[in-house]
Amino acid sequence: MFYKIHSASVVGLTCEPIEIEVDISSSWPGFTLVGLGDAAVQEAKDRIRTAWKNTGLTYPHNRGVVINLAPADVRKEGTAFDLPIAIGMYVTNENLTHLHLDDALFVGELALNGSLRHTNGILPLAIYAQKKGFKKFFVPEINAPEASIIEGIEIYPVKTLDQILKHLTGIQKMSCITPTNKEELFDTDTYEMNMAYVKGQEFAKRALEIAASGAHNILLSGPPGSGKTLLARSFPSILPKMTIDEAIEVTKIYSVAGILPQDTPLITTRPFRSPHHSASHVALVGGGKFPKPGEISLAHRGVLFLDEFPEFPRQVLENLRQPLEDGLVTISRAQGTLTFPASFTLVASQNPCPCGFATDPNKPCLCTPIQISRYKKKISGPLLDRIDLHIEVPRVELEKLSKDELAESSEEIQKRVEQARERQNVRFKNSSIATNSEMKNKEIKEYCRLTEEGMNLLKNAVQQMHLSARSFHRILKLSRTIADLDAHDSIEIQHIAEALQYRSKE
Repeated sequence: MFYKIHSASVVGLTCEPIEIEVDISSSWPGFTLVGLGDAAVQEAKDRIRTAWKNTGLTYPHNRGVVINLAPADVRKEGTAFDLPIAIGMYVTNENLTHLHLDDALFVGELALNGSLRHTNGILPLAIYAQKKGFKKFFVPEINAPEASIIEGIEIYPVKTLDQILKHLTGIQKMSCITPTNKEELFDTDTYEMNMAYVKGQEFAKRALEIAASGAHNILLSGPPGSGKTLLARSFPSILPKMTIDEAIEVTKIYSVAGILPQDTPLITTRPFRSPHHSASHVALVGGGKFPKPGEISLAHRGVLFLDEFPEFPRQVLENLRQPLEDGLVTISRAQGTLTFPASFTLVASQNPCPCGFATDPNKPCLCTPIQISRYKKKISGPLLDRIDLHIEVPRVELEKLSKDELAESSEEIQKRVEQARERQNVRFKNSSIATNSEMKNKEIKEYCRLTEEGMNLLKNAVQQMHLSARSFHRILKLSRTIADLDAHDSIEIQHIAEALQYRSKE
């Protein structure tokens, strides 16, 4: 007796169709599972056999069971095939092949008692099911809120194997859940940090406002205790609010990585990732036998904060160069190539020297010139070239620290940032880019025209500061953002002058 049931496998952030083919015959006893499954897939035989027994079903001990995960030449991983395999076996064993399940997609891991466990990648699977025209999607109950983000498909939360079998055979019907109102989820987005509690540092705050407005990368340099980390952690609170499409993009990544909080079906706040400087290449960029997203992808549409920037291994930092340019990271393996989104704003911080006090007027530096030079060379020129704003963060004066009044709040800064972003939305409405930092040569030529006075200033700066062609273009993009903050259609000389003061002087 043969039966086929539909499932899918998550590959990167996309999904591939998997057909579960089940054949049960009386020719020879045994349980064979084929189709290039990994160890977790092969272990499904024991999970299903035990769950079947604990559900009270009669297992076909004296019959031959063959399961094929088609297409057989595609590698499969994970435990999401447990549920469709068990359902296919039940339908075939009980001779219920008249049941029409072609309009349904099934995923879920079985526990030994027949209940369903949490499964990674449910959101991209729900998107896949909806796009492929499936009418029903059966998922573990714990994953149902995540799946209900997607409209146009019925989501059925499955608690146990017994429950879904009774539903499919008509004994006791299940109810699909109501789609989640995504707008309501955005009403609860809050950030722990706020610029109102950052005393002083007006110059650094202005730079962060510009960085947020155009999605520019920024490097904060200053002695210990000057407020670099506080500024960086407050940065997400001034970024524009996420759109629904951005929230779904980010949630897909967290779902695939298996770190989506169970009480958060949709991530509505900008991600903030702060890996330790001992993080490996794979941890930062992503990878593995079955590639998973790394920190730069988990920071997509948000902030990647690299504290103690020079302490990261140089080779690990060099891997950031391509993602900083393209907003994507490509991971190549013998089996194929996967691409993960990595459109993040880099916020890095560093001390000016190994001891940290080279620029501190109150504490002497203990480092030799050679030590300082060696410390600064830990970060390559090409990587520094990709950072638009290089900001000195001095120690805050005691008088400012002791004042009771709050500084300008994140909400006030965010309004100006969103106004600047709105100008960019209008500017790039017919293109694939969204912010000034993403502009290529074509867009720079079209939108970054300078007056003769402004061009002369920029030419002199390029010659005196020995700037590269990349730096030249990045100054133009930064100037465009500053002009947007001032609500200017054209780039004036004062915008060029401000952009130049944020470039590295070394």
